[in-house]
Amino acid sequence: MKNLKMPKISLVIIASVLLWLKTYIVYQTSFDIKIENVMQEFILLINPLSFLLFIFGVSLFMKNEKSRVRYILITSFVLSFILYGNVAFYRFFDDFLTLPVLMQTSNFADLGTSAGEIVSWSDSLYFIDTVILALFIKFKPSILEVNTFSRVNRRAYFFVAIALTFFNLGLAEAERPQLLTRTFDREILVKNIGTYNYHIYDAFLQSKSSAQRALADGSELADIDNYVRANHTKPDDELFGAAKGKNLIVISLESLQSFPINNTMNGEEVTPFLNDFIKDSYYFDNFYHQTQQGKTSDSEFILDNSLYPLNRGAVFFTHSGNEYQSMTDRLNDEGYFTSTMHANNKSFWNRDIMYDSLGYDKFYSMTEYEIDEENSVNWGMKDTPFFLQSVEHMKQMEKPFYTKMITLTNHYPFYLDEEDKYINEFDSNSGTLNRYFQTVRYMDEAVKEFIQELKDSGVYDDSVIVMYGDHYGISENHNVAMSKYLGKEVDPFVSTQLQRVPLIIHIPGMEDGKTISKVGGQVDLRPTLLNLLGIDSKGDIQFGSDLFSKEHEDLTILRDGRFITKDHVYAGGECYNKDTEQPDDMKFCEPLIESTQQELNYSDQIIYGDLLRFYEQKNAALSPIEE
Repeated sequence: MKNLKMPKISLVIIASVLLWLKTYIVYQTSFDIKIENVMQEFILLINPLSFLLFIFGVSLFMKNEKSRVRYILITSFVLSFILYGNVAFYRFFDDFLTLPVLMQTSNFADLGTSAGEIVSWSDSLYFIDTVILALFIKFKPSILEVNTFSRVNRRAYFFVAIALTFFNLGLAEAERPQLLTRTFDREILVKNIGTYNYHIYDAFLQSKSSAQRALADGSELADIDNYVRANHTKPDDELFGAAKGKNLIVISLESLQSFPINNTMNGEEVTPFLNDFIKDSYYFDNFYHQTQQGKTSDSEFILDNSLYPLNRGAVFFTHSGNEYQSMTDRLNDEGYFTSTMHANNKSFWNRDIMYDSLGYDKFYSMTEYEIDEENSVNWGMKDTPFFLQSVEHMKQMEKPFYTKMITLTNHYPFYLDEEDKYINEFDSNSGTLNRYFQTVRYMDEAVKEFIQELKDSGVYDDSVIVMYGDHYGISENHNVAMSKYLGKEVDPFVSTQLQRVPLIIHIPGMEDGKTISKVGGQVDLRPTLLNLLGIDSKGDIQFGSDLFSKEHEDLTILRDGRFITKDHVYAGGECYNKDTEQPDDMKFCEPLIESTQQELNYSDQIIYGDLLRFYEQKNAALSPIEE
């Protein structure tokens, strides 16, 4: 009987299969990719393969064996690193990496304890296939084939790769029509075309957006201007100018969602001071954050411009050189001293550059504060000393002043010193959520001391005080723990409702508090605050409307395409009824799907094309003019 020879397997195939299987395992274990049917599972299984065949197949054209081996090993490591980068990013942001985010390298050095919370030694397993590949190369088992393919075999190899590509795209398009032209959701892209192809598509989008500014001529602004004017709302007669000439203090409450407000944890109030402060203020309980990958910097951008952030990256980084019609510039024109206060590195999120573009007179960064180990935790200075030292700066400011304050302590991973813990942790499977209640409670106490200091200094009675949550603190990665706290499953409807953040507006002399349940979002802050100060913003390009206006429409658009109306929530492709919290007839949401996407597209056009450079403020009542 003749000895049977084991067929030899090319190193290219071994590398492709190892990384293919690893990628699929990572899909299943490290990402929360929602699968609705067998076809979607099959697409998820095959979507990495065609790209891997192509990228490793490049080695087949290399004549030198050493070059081929080196290329395959390096490629395996680089792709594994890209995959792992997405895993680490997803753990914190519940999202996938984009090129603009990768360009924000100046932020990485400031991640501190957050990075330590995300990365662990066990993560070395994400490179196990590269190790196996290296062992194959070192010991060269008899089944290994390193030699290059013949011309015929090469053609067959790439024919299979091309066929797999079109097969994958065909199935994906059948599952999600217009996948590459209308999809705003990165998870859907990864689910259908794979992580690696998604990054190629992302690079295409980046080059496309870079070209938009160069090709823009201002003609696109006419339609946008008409759209904005048609949606302008008349200010409330009683409240327009109600705070004219007053100081404006805006506090960005880090990671504060609405669910702890007027709520308890283990029988204790989470925000006792804010619960009382609301009684003397206007409180908006249906107010949503609209941030995306830029998180706090996105909320700042929205506040100042009443434009939407980009779906990829942070405007503070990608378009800091644009021309804007900022709220800060309008206040400068009215004689306000304008500043922002944040006890962190001035270059974090490119703030020092962007604040100049937005027109701030002064940036009180960490160099303006006395910071030491005792008054710092997590990302930097604790909120209480930050607030107290900031009041000292306010005493020296010219009046009237506008200052924006950015808190830090209630930031992932939500650690506190023992002396700052006013309540015990929650008991769930998520240490992040458990600690979150403690840092929110600390923030509440810090705000209490801040308000008292404002009163003692004499600033309180002459200042409009605005507090709002900048973005979510608890991502969808902690849905099981959130379900335990809420007592119900976190489905797309509940997840969208968890994007509500508090908005509190305290106006001096108006002590009768009122809870307003209009649906609103961060784009509404600019027109609301300018109208309160008696500054007409009718001629500005802005997508928000005055929350106090009787004409304000109950509609808020989230950056990922979800939207909320008075009675319905559009999320996860379903139209949910707010009363029943169950899917309703799509006829209630369908009329708004196209118009909400149009509004997001208009905002994107302004940013990508830097269109406001073609807009002359003094002629705002007329048409946009050419540069």
